[in-house]
Amino acid sequence: MNLARESIELLEQVARILWFEGTKHGLRDREWMALRFLSRANRFSRTPSALASYVGTTRGTASFIIGELERLGYLERKRSATDKRSVMLSVTQQGKKFLVRDPASVLVEAIAVLDDQVKIRFRDTFRHVLDQSDAAEQRHHTDVCKRCIFLREERTTTDSKATAEFSCRLFRSPIAEAEVDLLCTSFEHHRQ
Repeated sequence: MNLARESIELLEQVARILWFEGTKHGLRDREWMALRFLSRANRFSRTPSALASYVGTTRGTASFIIGELERLGYLERKRSATDKRSVMLSVTQQGKKFLVRDPASVLVEAIAVLDDQVKIRFRDTFRHVLDQSDAAEQRHHTDVCKRCIFLREERTTTDSKATAEFSCRLFRSPIAEAEVDLLCTSFEHHRQ
């Protein structure tokens, strides 16, 4: 038995929950993917271009997805305060409430009941597979800032109080501590 091949066959079956024909709760699979992503994306990745990259589609298709989510009241777009040519996307309160219907929730719940060490191995296994695939195809996947080569962390201790300040070397911008766990499409992992 080829365990690697069997794992891929199981992964294909799990993927059917995420990629489906028609709609579920009124959204197509890519619209769900977009809403899910934008609810976890950092401020650098909440753009139409980053969304197109994450969903794996053209900017035109991403624009259609954005328009649909906006029309339903799940998403809003605003001009960037720093660059008036850029648009920032945000999931609305209505969109956040709607995410409880996410078809991926069944997968989240199935994984949530696992022992913490098993969950960590499961996540790290997928990261390893993505890292290897990225290296083979010379591309980058999306991941959290805290694993990114561009994250700079400076720790200081004053009056017995330790603090950390973060910045992104790629965007040359400070990052709040809460942002290091958000998704970024400009992610590049540390090479071993």
